[in-house]
Amino acid sequence: MSQYPIAVIVGSLRRDSFNRKLADAIAKLAPPEFSFSQVNIGDLPLYNQDNDATPPPSVIKLKAEIAAAKGLLFVTPEYNRSVPGVLKNAIDHASRPYGQSAWAGKPAGVLGVSVGAIGTAMAQQHLRNILAYLDVQTLGQPEAFVQAKDGLFDASGEIGTESRKFLQGWMDRYVSWVKSHVG
Repeated sequence: MSQYPIAVIVGSLRRDSFNRKLADAIAKLAPPEFSFSQVNIGDLPLYNQDNDATPPPSVIKLKAEIAAAKGLLFVTPEYNRSVPGVLKNAIDHASRPYGQSAWAGKPAGVLGVSVGAIGTAMAQQHLRNILAYLDVQTLGQPEAFVQAKDGLFDASGEIGTESRKFLQGWMDRYVSWVKSHVG
């Protein structure tokens, strides 16, 4: 059993999402005491404060998965220079009702991949602002604004040789970050 179960929140619902591929591939760069499990955010209804007292089963499951994790990994695309609505919706659900946030105190890493030259820089900045308010201890450096281009992934879907050194360095720092925040 893993000593460090990590909840992975992918901000894309697309089956062939670059970010889902990145989440799968980067998890393989972690040491064996880390396990990564993607949290389903596609079945959540739109957040409505009227439902705080009796959340639907998908929200209860989301909060339980986050609560059980020792750390968080957000892997997000950038939509219109910000985070996708589905990701913000999941964040809102798991942070409510006020004072009962599942996110609070968890160490997290943020990264993303896009075809654009700046990767997901704006989405990551917005996400970091949201997470700071929610008391999520977010790794600041190194930042990972990954551009989707030939060689990012190899034929088997793992991180390609051109990106492996950088992303392995990111993962090593993330692992240290989580370990330093988990008591």
